[in-house]
Amino acid sequence: MEVAVQKNQFDRTLAVAGRKLRRSRPEILQLNTGKLCNLTCVHCHVNAGPKRKEILRGETVDKILSWFESSDIPTLDLTGGTPEMVPDFRRIVTTVRNFKRPGKVMDRLNATIINEPGFEWVPGFLAENKVEIVASMPCYSPENVNAQRGEGVFDSSIKAFQQLNELGYGRHPDLVLNFVYNPAGGFLPPDQKELEEDYKNEMKNHFGIEFNSLYCIANMPVSRFASYLKRRGELQKYMDLLRESFNPGTVSGLMCRNTINVSWEGEVFDCDFNQMLDMPLSGGSTQRLYVWDIDVEEFSNIPILTGDHCFGCTAGSGSSCGGALA
Repeated sequence: MEVAVQKNQFDRTLAVAGRKLRRSRPEILQLNTGKLCNLTCVHCHVNAGPKRKEILRGETVDKILSWFESSDIPTLDLTGGTPEMVPDFRRIVTTVRNFKRPGKVMDRLNATIINEPGFEWVPGFLAENKVEIVASMPCYSPENVNAQRGEGVFDSSIKAFQQLNELGYGRHPDLVLNFVYNPAGGFLPPDQKELEEDYKNEMKNHFGIEFNSLYCIANMPVSRFASYLKRRGELQKYMDLLRESFNPGTVSGLMCRNTINVSWEGEVFDCDFNQMLDMPLSGGSTQRLYVWDIDVEEFSNIPILTGDHCFGCTAGSGSSCGGALA
């Protein structure tokens, strides 16, 4: 049974455009493994960092994996933080890859973790399990990358990508390596196809690096990036840009339609941004929903919760975990 929700500005904009935001059948289980990360990036919507204590625990892993195997959802999308820093990371990956119906695993990789002491195992493990990598690489310029993600991050990332290439990533059809571009400030990404061509030329010519696709993802006015804009007096300007750039053609491809987003505690959200804003699903009750209590057949009847930040996914060419939408 559908639950009535009060319309906000984003909902009203959808209505004026004659668009409806409804779920399709879930195709992706996106699991946020927690806020622990070896970096502290300016654009991070998770507020992740080296001192964060919020991480996925073993008993929660057990419940999630049991539920996931019983579903027919084909893809597990691991995000964070830095997923590899969670103690159960390898158990999660190998369990899913060895399901009776082997699941596809995507890892939103912070490539610098490969160069951290104790994480030398990461490249080989990912390759052995044919994990699809989605790696942050906000620019092919060292200055821009280091300004956004920290000093030395560019060189460390280049070294990591070269290691992944040597294992076949970006070169072998079973070892997919995708890059993610995030703008360095309060503006929208450029044309994804054109930028991908530039990236491939620069990466190949200067560093010998090959990769499959580039995903352009807009920075969301959430958590650390929202605070960054606010300190610079640019938050309202950015919000106005997102609203004015609303593109109704992006709505059908929004990730909240086919993705179940789950926190490190097992709670269910429409997307990682709603998770960081603490906008959980309730299914019409006052109790929060946990993924192991969800009936996939009924999930599409639960309304999608929206807010002003949703303009970030529908601005310009659109933005999702898989890049541009239009």
